[in-house]
Amino acid sequence: MSHYYMDEKTEELRDIFMDVADDEEVTESQAETHGSLSSETEVDERLRNAVEEMRDNLDVDTDLATDDLTDLVKTFYAGESDAEIAAELDADVDAAAVADTRYDLHLLRDADTDADFDLDALRERRGEDADPADLADDLDGDEDAVERCLRVLDARDEIRSVNDRYRAEFENALRDRELSERLTSTVHEDGLDDATEGQETDMQL
Repeated sequence: MSHYYMDEKTEELRDIFMDVADDEEVTESQAETHGSLSSETEVDERLRNAVEEMRDNLDVDTDLATDDLTDLVKTFYAGESDAEIAAELDADVDAAAVADTRYDLHLLRDADTDADFDLDALRERRGEDADPADLADDLDGDEDAVERCLRVLDARDEIRSVNDRYRAEFENALRDRELSERLTSTVHEDGLDDATEGQETDMQL
C-alpha cells in the first residue's frame, strides 16, 4: 500500500516547503495550518519523546541510545541511505542494523519490498510458525529477501495497529521545523528590505 512507502512521504515533506518557498510571503493563516513553530531543540525533544514512547510500548529491538534513534529518524527523512545513516550515527552499526531498526521505528522505503517473488503470496503464507528458508523454497526466492519482506509486512501490521501515530508525530515535528526555518528566513529578508528602503547608494568614488 503506497500509504506506507516512505519515499513518497519524504517527497511530500519536501513538496510542502517548496510550495511555501514559492509564495511571496508566508501569512499568519498559513502558519496556523501547520501548527506551532518549533526550534531545533524542541523538534529534537518531540522526536525523542516519540521514540521513547515506541520503546516503552512496542518491540523496538536495538541497543542504540535514544539520541541515536532520534538522529536516525532525522537522517532518514533527509533522504539518506541506510549506509549513510550508519556512517553518521555515533554507534558501531552497519546498514543492515539500521534497516532492522528502521522497521521497528515504522520507517519504511519503497525498496524494502523489492523482491523477485510474489509479495502477495508471501503475505498469504506467512505466520508465526513460518520458516523463511521454507518460504524461500516455496516462492523460489532469496531467503534474505524473504526475511526482509516479512519484517516489512510485520511493520506494516504494527503501523496499522497504532493508526500510524508515531510516524505522524515524526513528520509533524519536521514540518514545523521546516516552516519555522522558512519563516525565519522571510523575516530576515523583510528586515533587510526595511532597513535599506529609501537609502541611496553613492556610486561615485
